[in-house]
Amino acid sequence: MPIPKFPELTTDIAIESFDSAKEMKPYLTRPRAMHVGAPGKHGYLNLGFELDREGKSILRELDRRAPLIVQQELYFDQSMPEMPCVYILSSGGPNIDGDRFRQNITVKKNAIAFVSTGAATKLSTMYDNYSGLRQNIVLEEGAYLEFLPEPVIPCAHTRFISDTRMCVHPTATVFYSEIYMGGRKYYKDGELFQFDILSVCTHGERPDGEQLFREKFIIDPRRSPIRDVGVMHGYDIFANVVVMTPPDKAAEIYQATTAFIDRKHKIAAGISHLPNGAGLLFKVLGMETGPVKKTVREFCSKVRMAVKGKPLPDEFPWR
Repeated sequence: MPIPKFPELTTDIAIESFDSAKEMKPYLTRPRAMHVGAPGKHGYLNLGFELDREGKSILRELDRRAPLIVQQELYFDQSMPEMPCVYILSSGGPNIDGDRFRQNITVKKNAIAFVSTGAATKLSTMYDNYSGLRQNIVLEEGAYLEFLPEPVIPCAHTRFISDTRMCVHPTATVFYSEIYMGGRKYYKDGELFQFDILSVCTHGERPDGEQLFREKFIIDPRRSPIRDVGVMHGYDIFANVVVMTPPDKAAEIYQATTAFIDRKHKIAAGISHLPNGAGLLFKVLGMETGPVKKTVREFCSKVRMAVKGKPLPDEFPWR
């Protein structure tokens, strides 16, 4: 029996380019080392989850190009043992200038999945160009996805841009999180907010093409002081969480979540609604990765309880 294909995702793996983005114009110099698109610098990943004949969610489709690596799915979640869990790894070390990556994730009708990374994503010092990531996430009717990668660590003079498109059916739910550290906090005398630029865009739409929201933030420490009130102020770590879910589930999650500022432990969180009934936006500020990750996971547990009626288990102690 032939393996079904996913028509939403193209097999074209042309090199991603963000050269037209205004904020990246100062960083278009050709890398003096390995060129853009060289082997090991053009990562591609295509993951497709669906139900098998017995109704079990499985990783049906896997296509990858180095340095991105994904092995077989695991079923270790004690609260949802039926959910396949996948870790994205990289064999190429940190992201460097000229790297281009694309990640496609599709969750078919009524399937469920958990995706994370094996370690933090390190963004190395860059001298000539930039590193770019494009993500395409598609959820069909009744699908459920938790995307909780480890933090991103930008070194001094990092240039990084990402664009994440989420096409989600009105009955589906996606929990999408990002955690950005200010830099290598304990490296030598500290390396906080010494990167050149971080440009991060996330946008959501429906399968019929209806555009729901678009959020983009550009962090350029040389032009806009990071320590200003209303930006990072006295915090070092920022977490951004987007939850696309049906309006009734969004209302339940919103009611179960309390915004707070804990000045003693230096952590704060806030929640708001996305436009057009798309879902929720949750943000966290903190000083260390542990408490920030814990707060994000606690929020994810509320989402899972509302949608699936099951809590998120405790994180592994080595994570």
